[in-house]
Amino acid sequence: MAFGPGRFMGRGKSNVRRALILLHVLILLLVGSMAGASGEISNVMEGINRRYGHLKGLSLTYTREVITRSMSMLGNQARGDLASGKIHFKPPYSLRLEQEKPQSEIIVTNGDTLWWYIPQKKRVYRYPSNKFGRELRLLSDIFSGLAKVEERFRVRLSAPNEGGEYQLELFPHPPWEEIDHIVLTLANGYDIRVVEIYNQLGGITRFTLSDLLVQEKFEKGFFQFFLPEDVQLVEEGG
Repeated sequence: MAFGPGRFMGRGKSNVRRALILLHVLILLLVGSMAGASGEISNVMEGINRRYGHLKGLSLTYTREVITRSMSMLGNQARGDLASGKIHFKPPYSLRLEQEKPQSEIIVTNGDTLWWYIPQKKRVYRYPSNKFGRELRLLSDIFSGLAKVEERFRVRLSAPNEGGEYQLELFPHPPWEEIDHIVLTLANGYDIRVVEIYNQLGGITRFTLSDLLVQEKFEKGFFQFFLPEDVQLVEEGG
């Protein structure tokens, strides 16, 4: 299991919130308004915005790897927990994450309620909006054009490597409770190929992205969850 306790970034009920933070950071970086930085950083931000900023919706294939601090010290000798699937997003608040491997799971929200569905266990967890309100408000700020990257993050940009890839480091300002910093790898100009989220304990969650598909619209009800009769509902309070 990749989204639930003990698999995403740690153990306990806070994992769904952590998952949301990671996913919303990911979408923020894909579609956010990035103007306002200076020099070369400004050029990169503007390029990302031209690439992603006006999309009505998008779908991505992802592979997600969770690497603990001890694993990261071993470098390529250790592989973390792997999962893969698809992310679908429609501004301002609609998100659907469909994990395909190692087992089927779905996270879906329209901004009011978040559902975390585990078909194998015939169980779904329902969370109210105040459990993830900060992250959704952040998305709203980005899409309305009110937020600027330098108001949210301290930004560092590496020189391109031999393959022409940049790495962009973002440090939340003010600091976030769970996340230390985020590193983006940009390929082929301004395509975001890898997003690495470093937590305060030294662990890394790495999203490798591919197969971006622009979505003009999604089918009706795509970002809603309809409870099957044989599925247990677990209410997670505000």
